[in-house]
Amino acid sequence: MSDKVSDAASPVRMIPSDSGERPLAGLGLCLSGGGYRAMVFHLGVLWRLNETGQLTELDRVSSVSGGSITAGVLAKNWAHLEFRNGVAQNFVDLCVEPVRRMASTDIDIAAVALGMLIPGVSISNRVAKAYRRILFGKATLQDLPDSPRFVFNATNLESGALLRFSKPYLADYRVGKIDSPDLWIATAVAASSAFPPFLSPATLDLEDEEWVTEPGNDLATPDFRGEIQLSDGGVYDNLGLETVWKKCKTILVSDGGGHMAADATPPTDWARQLRRVLDVEDNQVRALRKRQVVGAFQSGDRTGMYVGIRSHISDFPTSVLSADPVTVTRLAATPTRLDAMDPALQEQLINWGYVVCDAGLRSFHLADDLRGAPATGLPYPHRTLT
Repeated sequence: MSDKVSDAASPVRMIPSDSGERPLAGLGLCLSGGGYRAMVFHLGVLWRLNETGQLTELDRVSSVSGGSITAGVLAKNWAHLEFRNGVAQNFVDLCVEPVRRMASTDIDIAAVALGMLIPGVSISNRVAKAYRRILFGKATLQDLPDSPRFVFNATNLESGALLRFSKPYLADYRVGKIDSPDLWIATAVAASSAFPPFLSPATLDLEDEEWVTEPGNDLATPDFRGEIQLSDGGVYDNLGLETVWKKCKTILVSDGGGHMAADATPPTDWARQLRRVLDVEDNQVRALRKRQVVGAFQSGDRTGMYVGIRSHISDFPTSVLSADPVTVTRLAATPTRLDAMDPALQEQLINWGYVVCDAGLRSFHLADDLRGAPATGLPYPHRTLT
């Protein structure tokens, strides 16, 4: 097989600064969008990855939207995780409990209402303020670990490309980069989760920052380096694949994205029909990326696993834990919102993420990395999936 990545077969697009060489090593994790539903589902995936020692092996974590909330909590607390034999003993206290507090908080309705009623207060600012208050405080991107590298992705509505927030730099391949950005984690996560149309756009004023121009930056002008309008990272890359796929040989994908239901009488008014059209586009792009990711695993171009909130446990023949398809379908139908979630629903979503992650590790031939940590039960045994 050629070392060159085939653009036709790849779920991501190569850009001028990419070498085009197929990565030979590295373990990357992608956390998709999907509001609180995805945020909580990802907790279950991370829970099982921690038990199996996979977290300490990660080189890069890339996230969008709801996945960025979970990734942000993991990143902020990384230095305080007490790893013993590769397993964080305080993972639940430092990662699970803060995210669950967030999942018990209404954001989107309150943010929209206040953003519309109070002059000078944007919706995205209200969301960022809630993230600071509940999760991140005044922690900045410079407080993140050097390894693994955490990348929070937003969509730059001006350039039509990703704006990537990380500790080493903030960058858009068309606009340029800012080295060592001293931005709040809450700001990056709010931009990454600016779900359209209600929580978008997030406005970021970078006019006074020192921009670096690199080859391929065709929009390296002041009008693109001032106030930048950003939307949810999932608009551009709904699985958060791009920054991991180009750097890592082994890819773990956790997809908590939603599913567009059939509708015999779709709305005809412009606002709701536009929402329906956007859902169709998102559904098709997500399905295409999923097929290409799994195809890359099957061809040997990459190793790794894909697990989704809409997966069926029967798709994983080596699974050892069970989940009723009816229950899973109900969980996957949880609305894509930043709206307070019932504790029982949170626990079932975490359990489902845990179960499907264990099944994925086994079925995608990663069972050798389980390090003798069998899945003997659910994180919340009283919330069964059967």
